[in-house]
This record gives sequence, structure tokens and C-alpha cells, in this order.
Amino acid sequence: MLTAVHAMLFVLDVGNTNTVLGVFAGADHPGGQSDETRHYDRLLANWRVATSRTSTVDEYGVLFRNLFSMAELESKGIHGIVISSVVPPLDPVLRQVCERYFGLRPLFIEPGVKTGMPVQYDNPAEVGADRIVNAVAAFEKYGGPCVIVDFGTATTFDCVSAKGEYLGGVICPGIGISADALFERTARLPRVEIRKPTRVIGTNTVGSLQSGLYYGYLGLVDGILELLLAELGADTRVVATGGLGPMIGTGSKYIKNVDDFLTLEGLRIIWERNARREPGAQGTTKARAKVPKSAQPSSPAEPAKSDSQPEGRNGRGVRSASLPHSAR
Repeated sequence: MLTAVHAMLFVLDVGNTNTVLGVFAGADHPGGQSDETRHYDRLLANWRVATSRTSTVDEYGVLFRNLFSMAELESKGIHGIVISSVVPPLDPVLRQVCERYFGLRPLFIEPGVKTGMPVQYDNPAEVGADRIVNAVAAFEKYGGPCVIVDFGTATTFDCVSAKGEYLGGVICPGIGISADALFERTARLPRVEIRKPTRVIGTNTVGSLQSGLYYGYLGLVDGILELLLAELGADTRVVATGGLGPMIGTGSKYIKNVDDFLTLEGLRIIWERNARREPGAQGTTKARAKVPKSAQPSSPAEPAKSDSQPEGRNGRGVRSASLPHSAR
């Protein structure tokens, strides 16, 4: 029997290698809450799946339904969807999935979306959506100045000032990319699992490779952090996230917090900032799609809702940002 939850928020972080998904439950208070004021305070479930650039709308729909079913969650309890993506070809596919299987228009993290964080990049549109999301969550949870190290396909170092401004950062190849290049360009070196070895001196080829990959990358991370802390100040907090965050982060001299759900939290925070109705605003900010019944699957997760209120300026049912910059 699937668990019915009064209101839930579906968040997706689409990366080049993996997509991380989560479902937050809305807080229930006496008297109820509107979608504009509801706070989603509890992470009910989360998943990490491979990012597929070739999957169809229906294949993604089946995947999402299966994940919900395994977690015993009712998909028709979803009241909002927010997505950060660094894979533009997948954006229209995911938009159609949300409309067809949830009857909702998703909020994409892109220019015009209210993040609450000024971006000091020369061209704010160049910043990956996930980097802004991480920065927003880290400043909200840990304060500033802070550095966020995200161990993904690429490893990114994102810097936030004491005033909550996104300053910029550093991008370098991820440890997986480095390992793949080594294996592909050498004839006799085997592909090995990336892991922390028991000792630095390897006594066989596998041990030597693992030591070089782990300690070599750890040296890269700590070397960059040492320079960043010299610029930002000794009181700067350093937070790690991403798939390899626990493995590399726990060995670093400078990383004090490893937060596996930092990106999901950031998506939740940005959704809530955009869902709140601005003073004097007319209409609703609820991001529900006007999806024709003919576009719905034979057994839709939620019936399409009619909404006579005007949509926001970004065309997805959510008011655009009052801030001048966000980024993708």
C-alpha cells in the first residue's frame, strides 16, 4: 500500500554522469497551508541514477513511477517539481515527463529565477545551475564565507562571500575522468576501483594505481583549497558534496563538512523562494501545468488541473526573480 502524503516536492539535479532525485514532504500545520507558504522540511526519499541522454519521455516516466513505488510514495501527492540541469538536450524531455506524468510544469534553475544570491561572475549565464544551487544551500546552512567542493564528473570549487554573494570558483577534471584517461592511454595498466588504499606505498600495480589516484587527487583538492582559503580568510567554511564527496572529503585537511544532500536542499530552498507570492502580486504562483487530457497517460499520476490564474513571466507558472542574476 503506497503512503499518502498531503503535499510533496520533487527535486532533480541532472548531471553529466548521474541524476540525483529527491522527494521532500511538506510540513503540516493546523489550519493548513497554501502552496505559496508551505515549507518542505523533510527528505522522504532520494535516489541516484545514471543520466541517459537517449531515454524517451515514457521511459523516464516509468523510471520515476518505479522509484516512487519502491519508496511507497504516491506520485499524485507531488505539488511541485524543481530541476537543475547541465544537460540541455534533456530539458525538453524532462519538461514533458513532468507535464504528462505529474500534471505539473517544472521550475528550471535558469536566468530569471529567484535564488536570493547575487552572482559576481563576468557572465552569470555561464555558471552551471548545480553550482548556484549548491552555493545557495551552503550559505543557508553554514553561513559565509564558504567554499563548496562538488565531486562530480568535473570537480568544482565554488566560493561565496560573507554577504552571500557568489564570487566564482575553480573547475578541474573529476577523479573519474582522470582515471579513465590513464587507463585508455596506457596498454598495460588495468582499470581499478577508485578507493582509499590502506597505505601510500603500493606493493602491486593495483595498489600503486589506487594510491596515485586517491592521494594524487587529494593533493590537488587540498592544494586548491589552501589557495582559496588564503584569499577568502581562515574562517571560511569548506563543504563537500557529490558522489565521491565522502571518500575524498574525509581525507582532506580543509573539508570539515560532507553534505550528501546539499544540492537537493538547495533546490528545495530555491523552490520555496519562488513559490512565495510577492506583496501585491496577483494570481497564483503554483507551478501547475495546464495539460490537455489527451496528453495524459492512460492512468495518470494526477489529473490535469485547470488554472485560470495568469502564469509568471518565465512561462512555467512561477514568478520570475526580482534579482538581476541567476545562472545555469
